Formats: sequence, structure tokens, C-alpha cells
Amino acid sequence: MKRLIYILMIAVTHPAFAQVIGKTFPLMEAETVEDKKVILPDQAKGKYTLLGLAYSKKSEDQLNTWFEPIFYKFVQKAEGLLAGMGYDVNVYFVPMFTGINAAATGTAKKKAMKNLDPQLLPYILFYKGDLKPYKEALDFERKDTPYFFVLDTTGKIVYATSGAFSEDKMDKIESVIE
Repeated sequence: MKRLIYILMIAVTHPAFAQVIGKTFPLMEAETVEDKKVILPDQAKGKYTLLGLAYSKKSEDQLNTWFEPIFYKFVQKAEGLLAGMGYDVNVYFVPMFTGINAAATGTAKKKAMKNLDPQLLPYILFYKGDLKPYKEALDFERKDTPYFFVLDTTGKIVYATSGAFSEDKMDKIESVIE
């Protein structure tokens, strides 16, 4: 009940995303850097999932501000006395290559393999295709802004935010996942 009240409170304070809360995340076929297909939200069901989507260079730069904080908060496993105290959540960062930029997907994968920490690579998916269905379903219109969605265990959107990383946004994401 507490979680439901919190989710409703978030929806009211983020009216731009209010219409996506409670909807199932639209089907998305993406690929890892090794060209392995991942179907979202189907392959993420059973766990809470945090998705970060970006569809321009500027939004991708802001998306990158989330990599390290999310990795340390939700991905890296605690050791020693804290072992087993971490989160069991799927995390994916998804640069979206659409229109004429779709041709750059292969180059972006190679660049990611070369420039990113290998520990991050399993959490980066590349989408190539049409943007319109996602813009309509997820209500994201600002090209230069990354969008983040928390999905519940069934693939429904329970929280959404956008923009560069902030502690406040991270705290809200964490409270929804807890």
C-alpha cells in the first residue's frame, strides 16, 4: 500500500509522465555489443527493471551521467559483511539509433567496446529502428533529454523521469525499486 501511494504521488508530481505510469512498456528489440538480441520488456520480466533511453548525441551525453551512480547502486555486488544486501534488478542503458542515424549503430557498438569499462557493456543495449512508436507510447518529446523508466516485475511502468543524473532522481528510483 505504501508503494502504491508513493507511485501515485510521483505520477501527480510528474504530470508529463502520469499517462505512462501503469502502462506496459512497449515491445522493443535491442542488441548487446555482441549482437545478441534482447526483447524488452519480455526478457526483463520477473525483476524490477531500470531502463535509460536516449535518442540524440546530447541526450546520450546526459545518459552517460547515470552510468557510474547506477552501476554502484544497483549492479555492483557488495562483498564481505554486506554480501547479499544489494539489489536484484535489471539495468539497461539504451541508445536509440533511428532514421538516418540507424546506420551508425555498428560504429557505436565498436566505440562502446573500445571506450567503456567492460563491466558496463552487458548493461548497454542498442536499439535500431523507428522512434515514433516509443515517442507516442512513452510520451517523450524532448530530443536532447534521456528518459528513465522503472518497470515492475510484469513489465509495467511504475516510475518515469528524465534528464541528467541527480541524487534526488536516484533516491526516487531507489524508493520505487525497494
